[in-house]
Amino acid sequence: MGRLFLDANIFLYAIGGESPHRDACRAVLSAVAAGQIDGVTSSEVLQEILHVRSRRLGNADAANAVRAASALVADVLPVTQADVLSACDLLSSTRLGPRDAIHAAVMKNNGIRTLISIDKDFNSLKGIQRIGPKEALSTAR
Repeated sequence: MGRLFLDANIFLYAIGGESPHRDACRAVLSAVAAGQIDGVTSSEVLQEILHVRSRRLGNADAANAVRAASALVADVLPVTQADVLSACDLLSSTRLGPRDAIHAAVMKNNGIRTLISIDKDFNSLKGIQRIGPKEALSTAR
């Protein structure tokens, strides 16, 4: 299936409190760590984790979460000027918010076609397939 982009919510549910998504997200991250899923993410996803965790649990927790996420994935893609400009175009033509538009633009500009996310807003994008964590596990090698 190639490289799969991991949305911030996969990391956040995996390390968060009790949730219907927590176990599946943890399993996805375990599969990434084991090399069964070729998971990548972006610097914007890491920034989102940093923001959410620092707001909820403090800077030390946030820094640890970002370091762990960064070490887990095969690659952390940068957010370029071209990505931000592509995201601007997506904002006017989709229901995505700014962060999700950046995620989609980074994916498209790096030839990544599949996203692992809980967020169903990605379902409306052309050229990108969103799969949930349970579906992602079925693709693991």
